[in-house]
Amino acid sequence: MDLITTLEGLVPELEKGLDQASSLEELENLRVDFLGRKGRLAQVMGRLPQLPPQERPAVGQAANSVKERCNALFEARKHVLEAGREAAALARFDASLPGRAPWQGSLHPTTLITEEICDIFKRLGFDVASGPEVEIDHYNFEALNMPPEHPARDMQDTLYITDTVLMRTHTSPVQVRTMLARRPPVAVVVPGKVYRRDSDLTHTPMFHQIEGLLVDQDVSMAHLRGTLTAFVRAVFGGDTQVRFRPSFFPFTEPSAEVDISCCICGGKGHVNGEPCRVCKTTGWVEILGCGMVDPAVFAAVGYPEDVSGFAFGLGVERVAMLKYGIGDLRMFFENDVRFLGQFA
Repeated sequence: MDLITTLEGLVPELEKGLDQASSLEELENLRVDFLGRKGRLAQVMGRLPQLPPQERPAVGQAANSVKERCNALFEARKHVLEAGREAAALARFDASLPGRAPWQGSLHPTTLITEEICDIFKRLGFDVASGPEVEIDHYNFEALNMPPEHPARDMQDTLYITDTVLMRTHTSPVQVRTMLARRPPVAVVVPGKVYRRDSDLTHTPMFHQIEGLLVDQDVSMAHLRGTLTAFVRAVFGGDTQVRFRPSFFPFTEPSAEVDISCCICGGKGHVNGEPCRVCKTTGWVEILGCGMVDPAVFAAVGYPEDVSGFAFGLGVERVAMLKYGIGDLRMFFENDVRFLGQFA
């Protein structure tokens, strides 16, 4: 039969082409030419319907046999070419060259500082608490002694979802929730994300805070000062100087802001004869706000009048910038591996 002869003639033609194929790319082109959907074998089989019915079985069997032999020839040649490629690669390999160490990831500096601060306060007897980032007005403002007309409620500061639902502006609502769930004594720190309608070179709409609360019998400003002084020196070193300045916060009374001696210039106000850009030559840098919990906050959560306590809050990014000497707040959010790799 002419068709069977044509089919059988494909095998020696393929063998000749395989001998000349010197790469896997040439081998693949040859496979497509012979065995592809529009290849030479398919073209021959396209003439099968033109044959008398009694001749078709023999031609079909011959086609299957040719296809199997062609596949076997392809696989054999492919094995030879792959072995040659591997041998060439091994010939170029120099075992005396030093190996390449895999890239090592690292925790984000914000995460590192958060964990360090929480560990310090856990050693001081504080628990770590968390709460929702989408908060209601009562917990975020009213229970913290901020009535509806308070300036902190202004829309330029707070991201409102509805009239009573908002993105929390600080982590203090978790303190309220904790006091509602637990009776004194209470000692917690609350790390987490907070949100403000504020975005410029020194502010971002989302940042991280850690706030703390301690409530018990006979808690005084001296306890607050001792706790925060121990915390600051644990983070920045035992020689760090601390000072408290009177301030105002609606949920603490009396209130204070805490400054530390500048960790860049050592409190001198200058570095190598040049004015210190961090403390602006003052030798001091603000680090956090604090105060004694206002009785109105205790009344909002149903605590007895004979308890007292203190609260404090700090920005995690600010602590990280001071501790690591980071000069640009945007570096925390750009995910530049050259920056993040320094903390591995």
